[in-house]
Amino acid sequence: MNNLLACAMLALVALPPTSVRAAQKLAPSQSEVAFVSKQMGVPVQGKFDKFDARVDIDPRKPESGKIAFRVELGSASLGNDEAERELKKPGWFDSSRFPVATFQSSAIKSLGDGKLDVAGKLSIKGTTRDIHVPITLIQQKDLLRANAEFTVKRLDFRIGDGEWGDTGLVANEVVVKLRLAIQGSPSS
Repeated sequence: MNNLLACAMLALVALPPTSVRAAQKLAPSQSEVAFVSKQMGVPVQGKFDKFDARVDIDPRKPESGKIAFRVELGSASLGNDEAERELKKPGWFDSSRFPVATFQSSAIKSLGDGKLDVAGKLSIKGTTRDIHVPITLIQQKDLLRANAEFTVKRLDFRIGDGEWGDTGLVANEVVVKLRLAIQGSPSS
């Protein structure tokens, strides 16, 4: 079992076309990129409607795999039009200047039992940070399911800075949840 990434949040800039061969493909209708933040201590759930991944992982040797992930920041959905318009503004995602966030794996370590530690670079709003994403892989017939949950600090990426930088109002920690379905076989 093996596959996928993480993400991020909030997830991710254009994927280099040659960085990962496209033998395995994301099944978007069976996948989800969600996030949970807290505003004044109350959980606020959202998701991204537009995202893509390029994956090349052989479950028998995941260490040789590669993962690239991309999220369109302007596709953030909170179920509230006003909040969604606010997220697109410069103080938050600034999605007109920084339309996508990306993740590119640099190393994949098998932890056994379908669990992986995926190290890589997460880029949001022109800022890149090294992160580790714990992923659980489950093979289901023709699909490889990759589930991940990890935390990013929004202020590390200048998300909600300025007047929104007060972490008492909006928490710094954002939990990113990935539920991804991957079709196909690795290209090796």
